[in-house]
Amino acid sequence: MSELLQVLNLVKRFDIGGGWLGGSKKTVRAVNDVSFSVMRGQSLGLVGESGCGKSTVARALLRLVEPDAGTIRFDGADLRAAGAAQLRALRRRIQMVFQDPYASLNPRRTVRQTLAEPLRVHKLGDQAWIRAKIESTIQEVGLPLSALDRYPHEFSGGQRQRIGIARALVLDPELIVADEPVSALDVSVQAQILQLLERLKRERGLSFVFVSHDLGVIRHFCDTVCVMYLGRIIEQGPTRAVLDAPRHPYSRILRDSSPVPDPAARIVLPKIVGEIPAPTHPPAGCAFHPRCARAQARCRESLPVLSQGEAGRVACFHPLET
Repeated sequence: MSELLQVLNLVKRFDIGGGWLGGSKKTVRAVNDVSFSVMRGQSLGLVGESGCGKSTVARALLRLVEPDAGTIRFDGADLRAAGAAQLRALRRRIQMVFQDPYASLNPRRTVRQTLAEPLRVHKLGDQAWIRAKIESTIQEVGLPLSALDRYPHEFSGGQRQRIGIARALVLDPELIVADEPVSALDVSVQAQILQLLERLKRERGLSFVFVSHDLGVIRHFCDTVCVMYLGRIIEQGPTRAVLDAPRHPYSRILRDSSPVPDPAARIVLPKIVGEIPAPTHPPAGCAFHPRCARAQARCRESLPVLSQGEAGRVACFHPLET
């Protein structure tokens, strides 16, 4: 199995403040030295609390936000060094599915116009070919041909997300970056969309970078997972290994805080002190040490790096036993 996507030492900073109200500018490292890889036909999950940087990583992969440092290689090509023409060709092979299907679809365009646009932008085929391609794709995501001449407001949330998926599929990509694609949907609809994505992954051999805060979704869909905290990856490895026996204290708390779909289960929620540190003033050493019961002097002074363990990599000086 070959490597399709490689991300090395990715960094993205945002300057905030200093607007018309005055005040000094502050820099937030939304993504701080993030590295991972995705194999062909596999899916990698990015998980963590809101604000940990996972959606910024997703957008940086397609240069929807420009990274400040690091390397992004897709099938050997350097995305950060790509010019406009090369980037357009690469984006045909990498597509994105957004969190809010209503906000990501143009309300003034029919589904047919929405699906035809990327084919015309990339100058693919004649009118007859485009028509046939659109019709086969809309049926592939489980919608009837009659949907093509309707507008986004005429559909439910789950149907709109199917349209968003069809828009990504119409260019026959190899990698799909999915940013919280089911978080805005009802639970029953979430299951339908996940089943659709799983079937597409299997039938088309697609690879995924799947962003979610829902560990149940990650466990069901992803082969590998990266747990993020305050812009950094603090644990990564095979999904079941990380979620069944997390080694980082934060990963354990995150896992134990996830609801269990069993009314008979008795859950004792883990205790965690404090709040997430301000991203403009991250603590020295390990960013999690102000909230960690296992923190010692070294944790407050030195930054732990990802080190290889039996089942994955963890950035912790005092990892939990498996």
